[in-house]
Amino acid sequence: MSLQVRCVRFDELPTRLAYDVWRLRQQVFVVEQHCAYPDLDGRDLEAATRHVLLLEDDRLVGCLRVLDDGDRARIGRVVVAPDARGRGLAHRLMERALEECGDRDVHLDAQTGMTGLYRGYGFEVNGPEFDDDGVMHVPMARSGTPSRP
Repeated sequence: MSLQVRCVRFDELPTRLAYDVWRLRQQVFVVEQHCAYPDLDGRDLEAATRHVLLLEDDRLVGCLRVLDDGDRARIGRVVVAPDARGRGLAHRLMERALEECGDRDVHLDAQTGMTGLYRGYGFEVNGPEFDDDGVMHVPMARSGTPSRP
């Protein structure tokens, strides 16, 4: 199997791959996790947004987006396809995302059960747990360029 990580702006997304990104996010966040939320929030279109895509044999198996929040970067919409989980693929996404962030401070809102993954990249919980559409999250941040696993 061939595994490829790509990082593109919205305007560089081929139509079918863009469809696959939104379909995967809908499959996991809306259907699997029962969160009816406005996934198409406009931030995918921002000029500074980068979409990190993980393709296995040309099939999208994971993705996330890196946003520019002014004085810091924000990683969000981190998702791995259900049939591709348990193989460490989220690490491939995170490694590429952090390359995109460079030496900037980075924030994210982690599902509570996923904090261990992000701690491995130097993120620390920096606020109280909160309910986001029925799924508990915690805000996390990392500054500069901490060591990575």
